[in-house]
Amino acid sequence: MSKSKRLLDLMMTVNRKRKFTVKELADEFNVSSRTILRDLQELGELGVPLYSEVGPHGGYQVLNERILPPIAFTEEEAVAIFFASHALRHYKYLPFKEESLSALHKFYNYMSGDVRDRIDEMKHRIDFLTPARQAEFPYLALLLEAATGQKVLRIDYESRGQRQERWIQPVGIYASNGLWYCPAYCFLRGDIRVFRCDRIQSAAADGSGPAALDLGHVHLGNREAYGRVSRQTAPAMVKLYAELTAEGVQACEAEVWAPPLLHIREEGTGWLEGEIPGQDLGFFARFIIGLCNEATVQEPPELVAEVRRRLAELQAKYG
Repeated sequence: MSKSKRLLDLMMTVNRKRKFTVKELADEFNVSSRTILRDLQELGELGVPLYSEVGPHGGYQVLNERILPPIAFTEEEAVAIFFASHALRHYKYLPFKEESLSALHKFYNYMSGDVRDRIDEMKHRIDFLTPARQAEFPYLALLLEAATGQKVLRIDYESRGQRQERWIQPVGIYASNGLWYCPAYCFLRGDIRVFRCDRIQSAAADGSGPAALDLGHVHLGNREAYGRVSRQTAPAMVKLYAELTAEGVQACEAEVWAPPLLHIREEGTGWLEGEIPGQDLGFFARFIIGLCNEATVQEPPELVAEVRRRLAELQAKYG
């Protein structure tokens, strides 16, 4: 094996291992310990953050700030990766904002001049817009870390003008229309609930709260199914059916809650059908009113009544 290939394989190996000894690497690469020591010194000079420990149980380990081994990209792959990260620039808050900017800067500056010229030209001809929001989301990184590490957080949550302490175990975070949301198991409600991240006034990991649940199998893609099965006290459900024009279908396609309920015909019209919590009738009434003539509710009658009530309030307000 050539030295250059051995160094590349060694870089990949030490990045993969949490801790290792010189003898382990020497046996794995079938070279002497002296050769491995020289190779490790060269990796250190290349920027791999190695740390050595002396003693009978010592060895080497790579610090937390690991450096990935070199990866070869085609020009098209490099441009695609750049714009995938560039698309996030409209979000003022990200769980990895500084790291994203640093990675984008490195990626751009290590490209060849002609590729940079191509990107500079494309930057003014393609964009991924998201609404500008005044809301602040300072706890995204903590929420994401708790989701991946299955940790329980104590949060101070404000909703409808009231603040309340909650113990939650996050499942993940997602962005929609410029806002961030965190589906999490709420120990107060005994169910998966969605929390708007800008309404979280404080958040901290606190061992004095309830023990973490085993939610490793629950993620953003299946949280709805888990919520239905795990409810200790299921809310009363009502059946929704509403006809939609083509414009109404397009409006529903933009809503993250709509896919399980939305059905589309070949000509573009469609309908909403399925069970919804009765406690959410106010939300659906506001949404239906926003669609104006693009939606017609047929059931439940409680939703029709709620739409009428809110329209009457609007008529009284504006005469």
